Amino acid sequence: MNKPATDIETLKGAAAMFARYRRDDSPTPMHWNETLDLLLAHRSHRAFLPRKLPEGALETIIAGAQSASTSSNLQVWSVVAIEDQERKNRLADLAGGQQHIRDCAVFLVWLSDLARLDNLAKLNGREAGALPYVELFLTGVVDAALAAQNAVVALESLGLGSVYIGAMRNKPLEVAKELNLPPNVFGVFGMAVGFPDPAVDTGVKPRLGQRAVLHREQYQWGEAQLDAINTLDAKFRDFQKEQGLPEQGWIRQVLSRVRGPDAMSGRHKLKEELAALGVELK
Repeated sequence: MNKPATDIETLKGAAAMFARYRRDDSPTPMHWNETLDLLLAHRSHRAFLPRKLPEGALETIIAGAQSASTSSNLQVWSVVAIEDQERKNRLADLAGGQQHIRDCAVFLVWLSDLARLDNLAKLNGREAGALPYVELFLTGVVDAALAAQNAVVALESLGLGSVYIGAMRNKPLEVAKELNLPPNVFGVFGMAVGFPDPAVDTGVKPRLGQRAVLHREQYQWGEAQLDAINTLDAKFRDFQKEQGLPEQGWIRQVLSRVRGPDAMSGRHKLKEELAALGVELK
């Protein structure tokens, strides 16, 4: 049974909430614990110390990942762990030259993996006619995302840091070749993992106020969402200034990412490349 937070815990929780939203009307938690503290303190790390993971840490992280929910217990995801420096370098090149992929202790590529069920059906003389449908591919992507986020919580509890790498989808055919992926397996995203460099300040990135994302009973678009968006835009400029980044705000940044195919870093060809990887969506 959850117990109400003490005064000290409430203050700690309120501070964590404010750090995440940077709004005076940030929620005041009535309950608080170490798990919530860990979740709200999450931030992406792109600077790592030159240290390997402790013995058994990777296996523990993956156990955490496998404890995530999985649709119908299909478990249609896998992950490839890369520690070889040359392979990390090649994957960094495929991801647009991201240095943190080269510098991390281990680079994880999370996969939507329908090959396991396909092979299992063949071994048992059974049909697997549902595999080419969008629903099963989406299930693999969702399963991989759920598992990966569990992994992030697990690794952060061990004092490690990480950053997601969506650029694995920029050149999926090349990534598949590098990782020897069979048909029906797709690299959804990567994750650089290691010990964060304490000399590099990494702040908690502000998020949209809850009035933009928390809808009650039915979806609402209106003044409340616009207020949350405009407030975040201003707070995000502050964050960018603190981190030494161009002060363009949140609205300009996100709209520049969705302006058209030219902003998608090659991912506008994803449907055709999925077909080339044996993922034929119906």
